[in-house]
Order: sequence, then structure tokens, then C-alpha cells
Amino acid sequence: MITVEPQRLHLQPGQKVLDLGCGEGRHAIHLWLSDAVDVVGVDLNFTDVRTACDRARPFAENATPPGRLLLGVADGQQLPFADNTFDVVICSEVLEHIEDYRGLLAEIDRVLKPAGVFSASVPAFFPEWICWRLSDEYHQVEGGHIRIFRERVLRGSIEDLGHRLYFRHKAHALHSPYWWLKCLLWHKPESRVLAAYHKLLVWDMMQKPRLTRVLERLLNPLLGKSIVFYFVKPRDCETAGAEYPRAGASVAVEGRS
Repeated sequence: MITVEPQRLHLQPGQKVLDLGCGEGRHAIHLWLSDAVDVVGVDLNFTDVRTACDRARPFAENATPPGRLLLGVADGQQLPFADNTFDVVICSEVLEHIEDYRGLLAEIDRVLKPAGVFSASVPAFFPEWICWRLSDEYHQVEGGHIRIFRERVLRGSIEDLGHRLYFRHKAHALHSPYWWLKCLLWHKPESRVLAAYHKLLVWDMMQKPRLTRVLERLLNPLLGKSIVFYFVKPRDCETAGAEYPRAGASVAVEGRS
């Protein structure tokens, strides 16, 4: 399930991409398989990184992906990379978990090249607010969400770093009712209704039927579970004026997963 739309990143061959908080690798692996870029995926959770490696391995063994991939464990607030390392940084469904999210944004700004692209996604306010109202457990579990972002607050925090928003959208409207049901039936995980809805979502993600794709596009502006932003960092002291950045120099990533 891809939240950040790759075509909005305007990737160029040889660029270096950081997937910060990569989890089990959905964005990192997708970009590795679809674009001739060097992808670095990092997460603080060792188990999730191991799962990402396990998911990536069959592709490396059975084909030659156009990109290169490196996965590892790292603290997003103390990234082990030099200033201005990456052409693109993705941070999807991470910031809502972080106490000092502004510190994380500053670290992203540090490792992102001038004229680089930064894409962030977080749960959208309205669907997330309903989840919090329906279940305390939803956000009080270990590693759960610690805040509900207002769009203007997160956008303002990133723009304060000098980045300019060039696109935004919402995603995964069909997933919002599932999470509302899950919160409502939190203490009934064996619910047949919940299991049936989950089965429907898996089928939809695998088959991508036209009907549900059109329906989700229509519902996303109101019910989209996630809101996704795309920013461009200014070129040094200049304000970034282009809709998307020019291609940066390539930086090799050693090894494949």
C-alpha cells in the first residue's frame, strides 16, 4: 500500500532517496523496483527492518531491479548521514509517533540537498479524530500515535524551514471505515464484519479494480485516512522557484538487499 505517489517525487536516474521510518519497506522496496535510484530505508524498529529485508530478498534473487537498496536501523533524530546527502526524503506515517517532531524535521532538512524533495504523510485530522473518539486503546498502545496533526500546523512547521509546498493530496479513503470499525470493535478482534472488511481491502490492493479506484478517488478529499505533502527545499539562499527540483548528482549505495 503506497501512500506517497512516486510520480510526484520527480525522480531522476542516479538520485539518492531516503525512506525515513521505512517500517516493513513498502515505499523503499517499491522505489527500488520501479526507478533507477539508490534507496536507503532506515527505521528504529529492528524487527520491521528485518521484515523489509525478507520481503526484498526474493526480488533480488529472481530479478535485477533498476535501483539499488540498502536497509538498516537508525535513529531518525540522529541520522548517520552527512549534510546534503539525499535528493529525496520520504517520511510516511512517522511524525505522529514522535514527541520532538520538529527536531526530526530539522534532521531531515539537514540531510536533504538544496532543491531536494521532501514528502511527508500523516493521518488526516477528521478520520484520526474519529478513531481517537471511538477507542483510547487505538492511540495508547505502545508505539501508538501521540498527536493528531492539523494540516496547517504540520505544513507551517515544514515551511518554517524554508521548504515550499508544491502538491498535497489525501489517500486511502476506503481504509478509514475499516479503522473506525476496528476501534469500535477493539475488544472483539474476532468480529466477522471486521475480518470481511479486511479481506475486501486486501483484495482491492491486490486487484486494483476500476470501480474501487474511482470510488476512493472521489472519497479521498473527505475521508482520506492520510494526508500527503510534497515540498521542495530552497537552493542555498535562494527561494526554490521550480515546481520540482533539478536532478542532483548521484551517490552510490553499496550492496543490495
